[in-house]
This record gives sequence, structure tokens and C-alpha cells, in this order.
Amino acid sequence: MFPFTQKHKIAFNLKIYFPYPAICKACWQLTIISKIKLVVVSARTYADFTPQASFDIKKCDVHKLEEGPPLQAVLTREEGLQYYRTMQTMRRMELKSDQLYKQKIIRGFCHLYDGQEACAVGIEAGINLTDHLITAYRAHGYTLTRGGTVREIMAELTGRRGGIAKGKGGSMHMYTKHFYGGNGIVGAQVPLGAGVALACKYLGKNELCVCLYGDGAANQGQIFETYNMASLWKLPCIFICENNKYGMGTSVERAAASTDYFKRGDFIPGLRVDGMDVLCVREATKFAAEHCRSGKGPILMELQTYRYHGHSMSDPGISYRTREEIQEVRSKSDPISMLKDRMLSNNMASVEELKEIDVEVRKEIEDAAQFATTDPEPPLDDLCNHIFYNDPPMEVRGTNPWTKLKSVS
Repeated sequence: MFPFTQKHKIAFNLKIYFPYPAICKACWQLTIISKIKLVVVSARTYADFTPQASFDIKKCDVHKLEEGPPLQAVLTREEGLQYYRTMQTMRRMELKSDQLYKQKIIRGFCHLYDGQEACAVGIEAGINLTDHLITAYRAHGYTLTRGGTVREIMAELTGRRGGIAKGKGGSMHMYTKHFYGGNGIVGAQVPLGAGVALACKYLGKNELCVCLYGDGAANQGQIFETYNMASLWKLPCIFICENNKYGMGTSVERAAASTDYFKRGDFIPGLRVDGMDVLCVREATKFAAEHCRSGKGPILMELQTYRYHGHSMSDPGISYRTREEIQEVRSKSDPISMLKDRMLSNNMASVEELKEIDVEVRKEIEDAAQFATTDPEPPLDDLCNHIFYNDPPMEVRGTNPWTKLKSVS
């Protein structure tokens, strides 16, 4: 794009049009003046956008806290556009994953995150990339926010060499720097996350660990054991229960005698947060992070959210809830629509600008899907590599990187 000068603006404001291509002396480029006018008008409109605005957010329920997060959140235009792009990327990536799974291009376990985008984006906006994060098997969104690319994630889903775990992990086992992956055993990541938080404290770094689990895992005994250790040792750990209302085929009311998950820590302070509002999640996470960094020990957050797909691809998601229920959440509480409406109603973006982001995101997803279906699969003799971070101290059977394997199928 060529630079716009005051001469351009004057000409356009006076509505001077030329019906033929002409050389503009102000920038010495061959162009069609009438087309430039549209671009400049658009650029001038963007300059008139509201740079930031304050929004009222839902009050968090608190447990063993004198006060909670603020009731207002400030959003800049740049932040809003970034949140919107990231959430749209997550949504489109999951919808494409659903399509590829039904085409039998993605196989094995696959748990989709659409509907819960505000949780991942809000959490990341409230902590630093140098902080640590561990989650369960609904991990695609966090792999993206932790620095993974759409191409790497999609290629991992299809088991290709260019995947983020070199095609060996699949949907449930993705890793990046400071991200300890999706974990397949229900609740098993929680004590691991406490171990990461212990390392943060031991090394004396001003870092913390966000440890995520679902409402189904909240009933696991190892989680309560972890609460105890984390509280005793005052670990910088944010325990986050993503309460999406249902386990696999079971509503929270049928699975738990108490659905106040933010109080489950008992002696650990807790927050119950609107997990469909990215600003509410962000402010609550900032509050929780400050609590941990100040040496007060762990804190527990319950994010009330909703998943649009079933628990996994083997769960249609409509045998224990109605289509009307899902549609009602989509129409009233969708996290992307909520952010979009806020930005449009406060002149922080235009409809055309957001549509342009949508087009770019769709193209990125389609390109990634193309890569994920054409990239080679990892060779069979690569199966024994990457089992240890470095060379094992002794000979371990089956881990020799030079073991030659042959397919008999």
C-alpha cells in the first residue's frame, strides 16, 4: 500500500475522480484514483474508532475472600481485535476438525472446544507466556494460545510429520514451551500442575502454574490431595475448573452432590466466574495471578462455560440435552458474539473489518487443513525416538533410536 499524503486527502474530500488510470505525482505510483478514494476513506474511518472503552462485567461469587475482581474491565481496540481473531480461529479450527473426523481423516479420541473460547483467551490475557499451563484432553485451544500454530495443531490431529508433537500425540497430547499438554487420564494433570508450581517456587521465579480440569474430573480424589499439598506449601497454582455443565452424558447435577466447584477447595479461596465473557475471565485471572504471586498460596476458579459439541466425537451430545438448549446458549451467551457486539456498539471496530478477519481466519484454517492432509506421516522407524528428553542413563529395551521396525500390515 502506498503512503497517503495531505494532497490525496484534499482531492478525495473534494470528490475529485478520474475515469482513467493516472500517475499520482504525490507518490509516483500508477493507480486508479477512484479506487484509492475508497481505501483512504476507510483509513480515515479507522482513525476515528474508539481506542478503548470500559465495560461492566458480571460480579464473581467469592469463597474465603474479602473482595473479588473488579466489576469493570477496560478493553483497547487492539486487544479486542486480537481476542476476536484468536477466538474465531479456535472456533473455525474445531469445526474443521469435526469435519475431518467425520471424513475419517482424523482418528482416535478427539474432544472439541467450540463454545469455550473465552476461557482460554481470557486466561492467557491474565497471565504471562512465561507462566505455565497444564490441562486435560480438550486441549486444542490452549495449544494455540500457548504458541502453537494452526498448521501444527491440524497436522498433529491427522498424525503427520509436521504436527506439533511430530504426529505422535494426536488430539489429546500436544505440547509447547511452558505448556505441559493435554492429558488423557481424568484429573491426572492436577497433581502434575502442582509439581510445576512447586518448581516455580523452588527456583525462586515469579512464575505460576495454571492447572485446568473439568467438572467431571472435579470429583477425583487426587484433586483433593493436591489441594492439600498446594495449600500446605503455599504453591503459586491457579486451579481452574472449566464447568461446561456436562461430563460424558451426565449433567453436573447428577454427578456431584455439590456443584459449587469454586468452594471445593474448602480451605483454598475460590471464585466463580462467567466463563462465556472473555473480559470477566481475564479480570478474574489477573486477580488470581496477583494472589499467587504475592505469596498467599493457591486459589481456585470455576469458569461457568458451555461446549457446543458432545463430550467427544463418540458422543452426539443430544441424548442428554436438547438441541433447543444448545441453540439458546448460542443465541444468548456465545463468547464471540458477545465480544463482537461490544466492539460494534462502542465504535471500536466496523462490521467490514471483522468480516475481513473472518475471511482471513477461514483461509488460514483451509490452508492448514490442506497441509494436514498432504504432509507425510512420520516413518515407522521414528516410533522409538523422542521417548526420553536426553539419552537414558542405562539401556532401556525398546527405546533404542536405531531400532528398526517394519510394518507387517
